[in-house]
Amino acid sequence: MTPQRYHTLLTVLNNRQPDLTVVADEVHKGRNLSAIIRTCDSVGIDKIHMVTPKMGYRDYRGTASGSNKWVEVETHADICQPLATLKQLGYQVVAAGLGANSVNYRDVDYTKPTALVLGAEKNGLSAEAKGFCDQLIQIPMIGMVESLNVSVATAIILQEALLQRNKAGIIGTRRLPEEQRVRRFFQWAHPKVAEFCDNKRIPYPPVSSEDGEIIDASTWYQSVREHR
Repeated sequence: MTPQRYHTLLTVLNNRQPDLTVVADEVHKGRNLSAIIRTCDSVGIDKIHMVTPKMGYRDYRGTASGSNKWVEVETHADICQPLATLKQLGYQVVAAGLGANSVNYRDVDYTKPTALVLGAEKNGLSAEAKGFCDQLIQIPMIGMVESLNVSVATAIILQEALLQRNKAGIIGTRRLPEEQRVRRFFQWAHPKVAEFCDNKRIPYPPVSSEDGEIIDASTWYQSVREHR
């Protein structure tokens, strides 16, 4: 691993936002999912939630699957599972949608723990998801079209969240729990070894704090052989 890559991994991890997430409510198009995951990575989101569409994904494999190398994706059978948990953890739940009480997306305080819910491409936000929402938000538009592509809307809203958090001094402070930060670094820096350890259900080997390389790989490998 080069010193530059080691520094890049540490910098990205130190900017991760553990209390900002996205919940995709049966978004099914692979191209949109890929763009959403990329946007999440770009604003420091470490983990997102995807509700499996009842009709399945369209071209999901090979399109969005490679994008989650940097963002953890947790899947759910229905929208109530992730939203109920996030509400219990103190997240505000916001979603793009029109309604009597919807506000400009910039009027929301995204420095709070926030979950952004994304409705499906054709059917929009489900009734179940609306029941969990604290606030509906809308992006001002002055053209003929009434809505934006779901991935485009996600990017616009999350950039506002990033802007607010940067102004508040939140960005740039190490916020991931240490155990999670160490684990994520190893998964990024040594993906093949991490996959091997995960499959065998064995701990990751220790790495050097100076260069991120595995400490005494031969000794660790010998212990793995003995474990097998």
